[in-house]
This record gives sequence, C-alpha cells and structure tokens, in this order.
Amino acid sequence: MSTSIERYETVIIGGGQAGLSTGYHLAKAGRRFIILDASARVGEAWRRRWDSLSLFTPAELNGLPGFKFPARNWTFPTKDQMADFLEAYATRFQLPVRTGMRVERLSKVDDRFVIQTAQATFEADTVVVASGAYQVRRIPDFALDLEPRIMQLHSSEYKNPAMLRPGAVLVVGAGNSGCEIAIDVARTRKTFLAGRYQRSPGGPSRHPIFNVIALPIIRHVFTIDTPLGRKARRAILAEHGGTDVERVTRKMLATAGVELVGRVEAVRDGRPVVADGSMPDVTNVIWCTGFAPGLDWIDLPIHDEHGEARQVRGVATDVAGLYFVGRPFQYSLISESVGGSARDAAYIAKHIVRHTDARMPNAARSTVRA
Repeated sequence: MSTSIERYETVIIGGGQAGLSTGYHLAKAGRRFIILDASARVGEAWRRRWDSLSLFTPAELNGLPGFKFPARNWTFPTKDQMADFLEAYATRFQLPVRTGMRVERLSKVDDRFVIQTAQATFEADTVVVASGAYQVRRIPDFALDLEPRIMQLHSSEYKNPAMLRPGAVLVVGAGNSGCEIAIDVARTRKTFLAGRYQRSPGGPSRHPIFNVIALPIIRHVFTIDTPLGRKARRAILAEHGGTDVERVTRKMLATAGVELVGRVEAVRDGRPVVADGSMPDVTNVIWCTGFAPGLDWIDLPIHDEHGEARQVRGVATDVAGLYFVGRPFQYSLISESVGGSARDAAYIAKHIVRHTDARMPNAARSTVRA
C-alpha cells in the first residue's frame, strides 16, 4: 500500500453511469471530489461485455444529467455506444475521474473515511460507492463436478460463439442475459436454456406507448415508498437481483432453435441434471447466474445477512457519510438502469451537500466551493 495520502471532501468509487451522474451534481454544487475507477478507460465495463449486447432500454432513457444520449429515439444503443457515451460525458463536464485505481479497502478512522488503492491512500468526509452490482460472479458449487471436457464460462466472460468448444451449449439462467446469450449462441450450435423463464408484462422493447404509460408507473409506483414496490423489492432481492425478461419472447427463443429446459439442480457423472431428470449432452456451459453483492472490501458495519448494503435510498443506515448509487432496487425497480441510477445520484448528491454543510463552519464552506 502506498504511503501517499490525498484528501477530498468526497470520494466516489466507480466511474460508470452512477458515479459520473453523482459527480455531475457535486460539480454543479461546487464540491471538491474525485472519482476512482478500476478500469484503464471510462466505460470499459461496458466494452468488456458480450459482442452482440445492446441496452434493454431505448436511447431516450439512457441519457445522463445535462446530456441526452446521441441516438434516435426508440433505438437500442450497443454496449460500445454506451461506453463511448460515458467517456464523452466525463470529458464534456470535465469530471475528475482517476482511472486504473482499484479500491482495495474502505474503512473509517475517527470521523474520516480511508480509501486504499495500490497507488495511493485517499481520505474523505463522505464516500459514494458506485462500483456497480456486477463485480463478483455467482456460480453454483456443483459446477466444480462437471467433467473437464465441458467448457465453463460465466456470462461476464462470454464474448461470442467463436470462443466456445464444438458441440451443444447449456445456458444456465433464463433471465435477460441468459435469453440474449442463448439466442446469440444458437446461431451456430444446439442450445439449451435452463431456468425459470418469465416475461415482463410490459417492457421498453414492446411498443413506444411504454414511455407514455408504463414508464411513469415503474418510476413512481415500483419504489420503496409504496407497498407494491416494497413487495417487488423483497422478491427481486430474494432472487439475487433477478428480474423478468424484457426483450426476448418465447417465440423468439423457439424461432432461434433454443430449447427451454428446467432448472439445473445437480451434476451426475460429470453432466448437468435438469429438473425433469434429463442430462443434456453439452460441451459448453455458460453460467448466467448473476452476481454476489461484491461489497466484502468494505470494512464497515454495512452488510446485511445477504452481504448487501444496509441502506435506505442509498444512505447507509449505520455509517454516517457513506452512500450508495446503483444497487439493486436501491429506490425503485429501475435503480440499476442508466436513467434510474441517474435519478438516485441526484438524491444522493443533495444529501451529501446537506451533510457536509451541516458539519462545516461558514468560512470553510465558502472555501470548499471556491
């Protein structure tokens, strides 16, 4: 660990859409902050995802504060277009992003947070964790029992069908990623899709009327402020962040030649066993089984029984000055989406300004904003 220490009013951990949106609002308020991102380039987390990925929400819903997404309405940006947009956003508003800075530990000494990286140690009055919910892969333990001839990948490692071994593929997990990847690999080989498929009753890919009717309902009804929203949040978090399928229909899967099978429940004789007892003969398994919370690097009393952060609308309940943006169902069903995280970022930025102003005398306050 480096002995170099840098001090800021606020440190934002993560330079994706959540961190950049928070930085935008803090910059407008004249606060002194820095954004730390583990990647070598802004937007790199999007660039690393599979080649054919496009966003599940149309362009008009993917802008960030002060900057509309540069694409026609009702088109779905590619993952590389999204990455380029984030990079352009950071440049446009001159946000202080420090790339190549992976945070290793976050702790607190007296009343100041200590953020440790390999290159430097940072101290801050407040910290925003905006590192995303897709950091630690979740793969079932019985995956270790699959025979060596079966190639195994997590969805975060998959790029395109060319990287797979010859033969059939079992995609495990029938959520958004699993359905999209299954259609992608089915172009070149026999593909099975295992898991509980459930189509969203109304998704942004269905019809432009979504913007007029469904989106306001999702934004304002499916939140932690309503009984319906709280019920949905409990169900989603119980499924480790799983949500209904937005874009891929059963008909699309059938047309692509994807065979839906039951959940993978075990491994027998080195082969996967699905719910009906059958054992698909495959040479590739792609685990679209989600991610663990990935907050083990935080040495503070914030973890609930599932390892997720204890917070209310992004404000840590047990650690003053600690905030989160971009967590699953942080405030609403769309908190993990680009537009949803931007809304949550605005709320958190206002909270930070109130928190820090309350602690600082007027003279020091004017110095920070100068």
